[in-house]
Amino acid sequence: MKININSVHFKADQKLEAFITEKVEKLNKLHDGIMGADVALKLENTEAPENKTVDIRMNIRGYDARAGKTAKSFEEATDLAVDALKKQLQKSKEKVQNKRPSGEISFEEKE
Repeated sequence: MKININSVHFKADQKLEAFITEKVEKLNKLHDGIMGADVALKLENTEAPENKTVDIRMNIRGYDARAGKTAKSFEEATDLAVDALKKQLQKSKEKVQNKRPSGEISFEEKE
């Protein structure tokens, strides 16, 4: 899976990028169709301590999943966004499984 990390108006250090990459790659285990992810890191112009925003968009075969969270640190915001994406991916997987036939096909013998 290809992960693009973009930081707006600042330079993200290697440690932060490695943390984000590790967390986002774990989502790959939940869904087969994940092709990549785009992560945007932003510093909001507010006086509040929760001014760091992480926006993650997962490119999945057939649709995109997106989660954006704001927190005191980029690590905390990443954890919140990844948790939100986990829920979305699990719901998506359940929908696909519910649409598929059960696989039990019975044929009556003809005499």
